[in-house]
Amino acid sequence: MDQFIEVPVKPGGFMESQSGIQRRNPKIFCRLVAPGKDAKTAFVLVHPTSNFHSHYLIEPLVSRGAAVFLVNTRYVANDTMLLMERAIQDLGAAMRHLRSLGFGRIVLIGNSGGGSLAALYQEQAERLTLRGTPDGVPIDLAAEDLMPADALALVCAHPGRAEQLLSKIDPAVLDESDPLRRDGELDMYAAGRMPPYDPAWLARYRAAQEQRLGRITDWVLGRLRQLEQHGPRKVADEAFVIHRTQADPRLLDLALDANDRKQGSIQGQAALTNAASNGLARFCTLRSFLSQWSPRHSRAHGPRCLANTSVPVLVVNHTADQTVFPSQIEAWMAAAGSRGTRYDLRGAPHYLDDAPILLKELSDLLVQWAQ
Repeated sequence: MDQFIEVPVKPGGFMESQSGIQRRNPKIFCRLVAPGKDAKTAFVLVHPTSNFHSHYLIEPLVSRGAAVFLVNTRYVANDTMLLMERAIQDLGAAMRHLRSLGFGRIVLIGNSGGGSLAALYQEQAERLTLRGTPDGVPIDLAAEDLMPADALALVCAHPGRAEQLLSKIDPAVLDESDPLRRDGELDMYAAGRMPPYDPAWLARYRAAQEQRLGRITDWVLGRLRQLEQHGPRKVADEAFVIHRTQADPRLLDLALDANDRKQGSIQGQAALTNAASNGLARFCTLRSFLSQWSPRHSRAHGPRCLANTSVPVLVVNHTADQTVFPSQIEAWMAAAGSRGTRYDLRGAPHYLDDAPILLKELSDLLVQWAQ
């Protein structure tokens, strides 16, 4: 069985989509793949913005007797206006539909950036506390919108989009409108600067990352106040660009948060990825920045959310991952406490498309653990 499913969702913010059809009748699009009508376990795969409809886990899990439900939020392929609070509402609509089909066990898989979304969702499904977005705008979340999963599997999951940006934002940028104006003392890609990095330099670097992201956050808050003074709050928002967001020293210094990874980012050569026109948090609006990219404001800090849940948790560490590091895996495990089971997938990079033996190992693990 392979079904394409449209799930109605609640309307979002003003001009959230340029499509009048989507605004008037908003839907998310899901895919259900199952070995037949007798499958008792369903795995749910979701990401805030990535399209998981062709995820590499689909066939292996279905061949082992499980159903797989692939959920795309309304922000699929475009996180410019993404609100994490609205994304969990979308996931809730999908979970409600899946529950109506009668599956006895639902396991929510938080893969990569889906980890923080899954943890935030489960936290709020068990006890709803959110009544608005971080900018103080009310949101129509209701307890009946959010049906909890029976278990969480966090597969090479990073702790959250805001935490990723904090660790990767380039502190050498001196002018947000001109990324070529750079502080050579804080440029990890400067000619002649090679790992291993001096601990004192690294401490200055990390502090400067916090300062740059803090300046952006302060500007966002101030700009929102300006806009709200000049027009209706529902339209008070603005798009902007954040340049150079792939500059985590761990990408080049393999002694930091050491695992089995190779140098570089998951996209390839780190310096080229940092300078690319597209990338982490590149395009966003003021309000979406606060919800997904601001460590001060985003509610989607995965480990913090996970600590407020009650279900069993599987944490899978890809030991050759270039973007999820051992300290982050440890943070997930600390949050899970006695509910957590850790599994190290030896030699696994972030993606398993080209690693059939490791993909088999992971699929066997997920199905056996779920049972």
